[in-house]
Amino acid sequence: MAESFIRFDKVTKDYGTVRVVEDLDLDIARGEFVSLLGPSGSGKTTLLMMLAGFETVTKGAIILDGQRLNGVPTYKRDMGVVFQNYALFPHMNIARNVAFPLEMRGTAKSDIAARVKRALDMVQLGHLSDRMPGQLSGGQQQRVALARSLVFEPRVVLMDEPLGALDKQLREQMQLDIRELHHRLGLTIIFVTHDQDEALTMSDRIAVFDKGQIQQCATPRQVYDHPANRFVAEFIGETNLLPGKVTGVDGSKIALTMPDGSVLRADGATGLAVGDAALLSLRPERIDLHGPNDAPAGLNSLRGEVADTIYQGDHLRIVVTTPAGRIIARVPRKAAEWPNGASVALGFRPADGWIIAP
Repeated sequence: MAESFIRFDKVTKDYGTVRVVEDLDLDIARGEFVSLLGPSGSGKTTLLMMLAGFETVTKGAIILDGQRLNGVPTYKRDMGVVFQNYALFPHMNIARNVAFPLEMRGTAKSDIAARVKRALDMVQLGHLSDRMPGQLSGGQQQRVALARSLVFEPRVVLMDEPLGALDKQLREQMQLDIRELHHRLGLTIIFVTHDQDEALTMSDRIAVFDKGQIQQCATPRQVYDHPANRFVAEFIGETNLLPGKVTGVDGSKIALTMPDGSVLRADGATGLAVGDAALLSLRPERIDLHGPNDAPAGLNSLRGEVADTIYQGDHLRIVVTTPAGRIIARVPRKAAEWPNGASVALGFRPADGWIIAP
């Protein structure tokens, strides 16, 4: 990674006797889009609030561009913040809302109008500058909040669940809009979300949180294809977890023997040894279904019986009962449909599975 622009160094946050963030290290490069992803109460928003200066650090240090931020007031941190509830002033029109941070910073009046126009044009709302917030849709109000966070050209933009209140179609459009804006302006963005698809769509890297600690921080592809542990595998997308025992290790290539004696081969995490219990993480879309004797050579194969088929528009979810447990396969809608009770073979390439510690 490029030289650190933001550094969390052994950061801990306590509320009385409750530890919310524990001994956390994280480095973020200038211009990077990092999502803090995790369930409610995992510490991600608390970390963002400490970076913004709304919460104090119990132990450790937060460093921005070489400057230690502990004790620096919020207004001196030069960060734009976007919240889920927009936080627009209902009695001010859009232009005045966006101008507010500049006015508070004592920007010359002669500069404010031009900077407000530029910020609103960035989010394609320049033509609505005279409207009141109540006259805008939810997506438009969120764009105004984003323009307000950018108008004073902050060093960092912090976003706390900014799309959570929008409907699915609008949320997906805003994800693409923010992603495009990030690429075009080279912004450094820290984005808090509990939505896995949102993090996968927008991020350069994802920091997956659980119980106040980062379980894995890597690119979207890495956390999806090569989860560090069971929590990450289950939290990011959907996966099948099949228990077995390691019976062969050749570098990253691992052989896993299942309870029925069948052997599956896949790449795996380092540190596993022969005799260890382990889990095979197998994404539903990586599985092909074949007749019980038709699985192509070179594939891992598990035999089972179709228990259910669920139609989901662009794909089918097929539930298969196997000796290794219930497995869900996601196949294209045009794929052959298997009746309940049909015997099938589930095939997948070794590169499409990932073996982790239990």
